Amino acid sequence: MKNFVVKTIANAAALAVAIWLVKDITLTGDNTGKQALTLVLVALVFGLVNFIVKPVVKLLTLPLFILTLGLITLVVNALMLLLTSWLADKLDLSFHVEGFWTAVLGGLIISIVSWALHMVLPDDND
Repeated sequence: MKNFVVKTIANAAALAVAIWLVKDITLTGDNTGKQALTLVLVALVFGLVNFIVKPVVKLLTLPLFILTLGLITLVVNALMLLLTSWLADKLDLSFHVEGFWTAVLGGLIISIVSWALHMVLPDDND
């Protein structure tokens, strides 16, 4: 359970950095409390997308991973971010990613920040 909370916090922080750095990734809300709640809910959706959908997509695109020496990961991360944006819209969450190239940049930022946070934050294996 602790690992789930840590990963959700890391996802929320990574999403917040992407929202802060990329103008076409938006999170709106009436006040700071609502924005924080929306950010946590989007982080949960993003975590579920990465847990359920991403392994299937990676398996189906395995030849492309080999052919591109892993660079297709940027495209897969962008698609996961776009899927999260679409699901957030369906769940009436105020999170939106505008366009594929914005999603590529956002996915890159989220990957870097998540990696850094997972290095710093504890997990159940320690």
